[in-house]
Amino acid sequence: MSEIQVKSPVSITAECDVLVVGGGPAGLCAAIAAARQGVKVVLAERYGYCGGMATAGLVGPFMTCYDAEGKQMLIQGVFRDLVERLVKEGGAIHPSEVPTASSFTSYIGPGHLHVTPFDPEILKRVADDMLTEAGVDVRYHMQFIEPLMDGKRVAGAIFAAKGGLEAVTAQMVVDCTGDGDVCFKSGAPMLIGSDGNGKMQPATMFFRIGNVDLKKVDKDIEEHLHMFYRKDGVNYRSFHWRVAEARENGDWDLDRVSIGMFRGVKEDEWSINTSRVMHVDGTDSKSLTRGEMEGRKQVEVIFNFPRKYVPGCENAKLLSVAPQIGIRETRHLLGQDTLKLDDVLGAVIPDDAILLCANSVDVHGKFGPKSNQYIAIEPGKHYGVPYGALVPKEIEGLIAAGRFISAEPDASGAIRVMPPCMGIGQAAGTAAALCVKKAIQPAQVDAQELREVLKQNGAYLG
Repeated sequence: MSEIQVKSPVSITAECDVLVVGGGPAGLCAAIAAARQGVKVVLAERYGYCGGMATAGLVGPFMTCYDAEGKQMLIQGVFRDLVERLVKEGGAIHPSEVPTASSFTSYIGPGHLHVTPFDPEILKRVADDMLTEAGVDVRYHMQFIEPLMDGKRVAGAIFAAKGGLEAVTAQMVVDCTGDGDVCFKSGAPMLIGSDGNGKMQPATMFFRIGNVDLKKVDKDIEEHLHMFYRKDGVNYRSFHWRVAEARENGDWDLDRVSIGMFRGVKEDEWSINTSRVMHVDGTDSKSLTRGEMEGRKQVEVIFNFPRKYVPGCENAKLLSVAPQIGIRETRHLLGQDTLKLDDVLGAVIPDDAILLCANSVDVHGKFGPKSNQYIAIEPGKHYGVPYGALVPKEIEGLIAAGRFISAEPDASGAIRVMPPCMGIGQAAGTAAALCVKKAIQPAQVDAQELREVLKQNGAYLG
């Protein structure tokens, strides 16, 4: 590939203690957590709002934040604060009030205890409020370009902003880009895809529908619950009997056998998690373009299906299609420590655990386009995410947060969903603040001190 050199002046528009790159679930919580520690924080986000997959991706609901028995809320702290604010604003239903195997969970039981339905539009505003109250300097419409390097230390970042290129300098940087863009461009060791072979979980274009009759949908499900089953890695769940009918009639040609319909805060509004676009590389613009165009085509087929075949959806209206396709997997950091699948399934809690969770291992497309690997955590058990999984090798001044932290690909399939990412974000932001206050590097953070500060700020660590 040929190259050209572009010379353009770069203005330093902000100097801070902690720079958080990316305002998705992890970045939102990282910025709030760091600012609450009294350090100067800049949050740079490419969209005009925070939330990432929760807003731009329309991914919903928040998956479980409870243990595998549904008795203890494990993921608390900033995530809990956000949920409580959303509930107060009429933008969420508290997970403690959400039953499993119900319309809120697309009638799925295992691994779906106490999910959190939320309204993405109200989330945008609540996120703004919480960031402002914490004292975060929020910079929207800032696309990360490359890190500012001082030897092996990340000293800030360069962004493409509306007025041109801008630089933000910082003592510590938290990479919350989802794909590990800052880590990758700083030279931190990473893999891409499953075991570094480039194969990634499929992408999904979420969309929301309204004017759904809950009672009719529930009745159809209740009459067919005995038909739910799993075979050869494929889940035959909600409305698979009607998908089969549509396929026979020539109204369905997608490699999906069920419909993922999750009821929202309002009983007539539902999120649809059904489309599956294979071979999308979320780190490549051309691949993302193909994926999003294909995703929108699939949305049309999927939206037309319930209107014709699902009782209660005859008069459904399309409310919105996600501005961005949902990405489950791209790069994986090779950190100071690694979350392993055996530790997830074995309910291992390391001494330096910065988060406890019981989210299921969910690897889409594991056995083909219709399939997934789904392993629910045993009742009464949960596992811990080690602090070392957030610390890149070889690079200083940088902490990772979100789905790309150092984890085996299948283990990443458990902690890639939004509540764990939020808990990881809080830990990363808190660790970054400690680094600033003590003039140390992430690898030098006392994990026990970090755990104590996290607990003081509402995190549950047992």
